[in-house]
Amino acid sequence: METVKRVLATDTALALIEKLQAKHGPLLFHQSGGCCDGSSPMCYPKGDFLIGDYDVLLGEIGGCPFYMSQAQFEYWKHTQLIIDVVPGRGGMFSLEGPEGVRFLTRSRIYTDEEWKALNP
Repeated sequence: METVKRVLATDTALALIEKLQAKHGPLLFHQSGGCCDGSSPMCYPKGDFLIGDYDVLLGEIGGCPFYMSQAQFEYWKHTQLIIDVVPGRGGMFSLEGPEGVRFLTRSRIYTDEEWKALNP
């Protein structure tokens, strides 16, 4: 079985990440848990968002680390996140805002086989 990943990105998201990296340098993502920016994947210049002890590294998309809070991870741990891009405005602090598009998290529940591979 192919390695199961907790987070993936569509080709459209990967192209936007590449564009943002060219403008801003190294990036990181953090899945917002609500509040001001809803529950969007937020894109920041690496170093502009402080990762805390209660953040979980889910993996990488486009060479950029992708984090989520531990509490949110407990709720979402049974799902694979698929990061996509749609027209519109995203979180006001996320780098893609001026591009007229926003990152969007889609998800799917792991199959029993995938879940076993993630949790041997």
